[in-house]
Amino acid sequence: MPQPRSMQSISKDTTLCISLAGRPGNFGTRFHNFLYAELGLDYVYKAFTTTDLAAAIGGVRALGIRGCAVSMPFKEACIPLLDELTPSAAAIGSVNTIVNDGGFLRAYNTDYLAVGQLIAQYQLAPETPFALRGSGGMAKAVAAAFRDAGFGRGVIVARHAEKGSALAQECGYSWQAELGEFRPELLVNVTPIGMAGGAEAERLAFKADAVEHAQLVFDVVAMPAETPLIRAARAAGKRVISGAEVASLQALEQFVLYTGVRPSPEQAARAAAFAHNTAVHNTAAHDTAAQS
Repeated sequence: MPQPRSMQSISKDTTLCISLAGRPGNFGTRFHNFLYAELGLDYVYKAFTTTDLAAAIGGVRALGIRGCAVSMPFKEACIPLLDELTPSAAAIGSVNTIVNDGGFLRAYNTDYLAVGQLIAQYQLAPETPFALRGSGGMAKAVAAAFRDAGFGRGVIVARHAEKGSALAQECGYSWQAELGEFRPELLVNVTPIGMAGGAEAERLAFKADAVEHAQLVFDVVAMPAETPLIRAARAAGKRVISGAEVASLQALEQFVLYTGVRPSPEQAARAAAFAHNTAVHNTAAHDTAAQS
């Protein structure tokens, strides 16, 4: 299995790609560097955080950094610092990928692209009623992908009334603070509920009886690979779409944008397995240390 390149193999000609996040993780670093090694590309990927977003984006432009992945809390704040929003970013007013073409910074949202691909891959019917829990930047990407795939019977479930109702209005859906008695065929979680290491790591994003009534459950949380919601859905015999699938697909689209090379499905699957397995190991080690 390829390993990330050693320091001895990095030269003045090596192309740098980075990520900017409030809390950097290792998935993207592992995924991209695995594929650079697998495909023999002279690239390297490194995760960063910053307290000065404008300076960081200026550095991307000035230093010729080829690609920059953007996570919370920078997905919207970076927009005034960029030169062009492509349709995937303009559709939702949120960015997760920046490509630097000779100092011209072009923005994309590969979360939106990945969710659209999954809707098509799983052949989800546009007439299916659904509930989407969440109102943050990722929720915008997911809701817009469903809207643009023709889904018209959606409810945004969000405790934050202003953000939830604004997202619902933008996408042509209704808003509710809680799911209430609504029991749709499709449940979508786009909140940190169920995320490893979080305050609500053991909670279900939707009540058990809502899961029982659903036909398919989609949880965007990528860590752990099997969240409490996904586990409950599988136990009830429901179809599921996991956050690991979203993370892998969006990272693959970033890779293609940065390098112009599309790995084979087998190569992409190996990169995702390597990145997820490493992330699981690191999370377990962190949790053990925190408990000691």
